[in-house]
Amino acid sequence: MLSTWNGARFLRAQLDSLVAQTHPTWSLWYRDDGSHDSTTDIMREFRLGPGLGRCVDVSDGKRLGAAKSFLHLLAVARTSEAQLFAFADQDDVWLPEKLARGVDALTRAPHGVPALYCARQWLVDATLNHRRLSAPVRRPPGFLPALTQNIATGCTIMLNRAAADCILASKPPDEAWHDWWCYLVVAGCGGLVLADPTPVILYRQHGANAIGAPASQTRRGVAAIRRGRASFMRILHAHVAALKAAPHLLSGPSRCQLDIVARALESGVRARIAALRMSGFARQTFAESLIFRLWFLLG
Repeated sequence: MLSTWNGARFLRAQLDSLVAQTHPTWSLWYRDDGSHDSTTDIMREFRLGPGLGRCVDVSDGKRLGAAKSFLHLLAVARTSEAQLFAFADQDDVWLPEKLARGVDALTRAPHGVPALYCARQWLVDATLNHRRLSAPVRRPPGFLPALTQNIATGCTIMLNRAAADCILASKPPDEAWHDWWCYLVVAGCGGLVLADPTPVILYRQHGANAIGAPASQTRRGVAAIRRGRASFMRILHAHVAALKAAPHLLSGPSRCQLDIVARALESGVRARIAALRMSGFARQTFAESLIFRLWFLLG
């Protein structure tokens, strides 16, 4: 599922990497979000050339923004007979085994259990040089960790049909990014979050990324501090409110944990300290967790 917007500079390399996948059975569902460069021409050439017979254009001329565009793509692709769904960014390059690794992981999940696959990336510059590995997943994924931080990078995410159903039955807040919301919902409904330690894409960092990735843990922490407490608490409140409005989607343990966090957000320091004692209510690193705890206590 590929959402494009003024991506002509890098798009052809991404499309070439799809054709080079070792897993041969795939279809490309794509939606243009109002490009005014040559993106739509490139997509048309691909649909009539290397992608002949395996492309579905669901563009509608509307400008939705990246998150809503990807979730719209998921909703439309879900109406097909596809069993697995993968998000794709327009400016990355998939390594040849990318799809195969995700398919292998998801097909080993128990039947009917929602499952989300994500993986590490090679962070590269605009010319695909200066490779460095993205941060590893140090703490186990789960619902409480998902409330504090996203570890599922959207351009690596793959979902099984059960996970797609849960996500599409939810109503994300306007502040939500599609990848973080997918991680929250799948973890919250008791599904599997499968984090692959092997990098599967070249994640291009070029200054115009919708989000991008910090070059190190230190810069990641500095970036969080610069975004500030207000930004984090706003998205936390939005996520909690949206999930509270859909308790039927959550497992019993997740509902209990969400209730504790929601009450803490509406109460004083004592209730927030109690919430922070829950196992797993932390970010990936010690330093990031300290920042999160301070912001959560201050409200």
